[in-house]
Amino acid sequence: MKKIVFSLLMLFSVSSIAAPLVKVETTVGSFTIDLNQQMAPISVKNFLRYVDDGSYVGTQFHRVIPGFMAQGGGFDEDLNQKSSYSPIRNEASNGLENNTATVAMARTNNPNSATRQFFVNLTDNDFLNYARSNPGYAVFGKVTQGFDVVQKMAHKPTSSQRGMQDVPVTPILITSMTVVK
Repeated sequence: MKKIVFSLLMLFSVSSIAAPLVKVETTVGSFTIDLNQQMAPISVKNFLRYVDDGSYVGTQFHRVIPGFMAQGGGFDEDLNQKSSYSPIRNEASNGLENNTATVAMARTNNPNSATRQFFVNLTDNDFLNYARSNPGYAVFGKVTQGFDVVQKMAHKPTSSQRGMQDVPVTPILITSMTVVK
């Protein structure tokens, strides 16, 4: 009897720890990110902090490069940088790879500098993966619905603005970001 109760408790515990899903609504459509708390707990917790405080709303995808990635979350519509929480530790060695439709933390040359910016890989970007000689970029989720919306971003005209390259001429804004599960 104890074994059955324990098995039921374990089953309940595992099933109640479903991976969070975040719906991202933008001015070009919406997509859903399945977050991987198990493999990237620090990055997921960090990302959800910005989702929960609402500060991703009104930010734009400020760097969109066809055949590479779409990056956002750090600048408002006028390309003013948004304030950030403290940087997090790089989790790029978690075994998740920068493959098509995965979502990773953006950072500076300092591997442990990721704050609020993230990017969606438009293709497999093996050179962004962790290796002994490369600290890599931490993947923490995957677009599971609406990847065509992210691909559509890559077809928008871009220009150089305020010292940044590959900025969509018409801003692609995040209008809502919500945890749906």
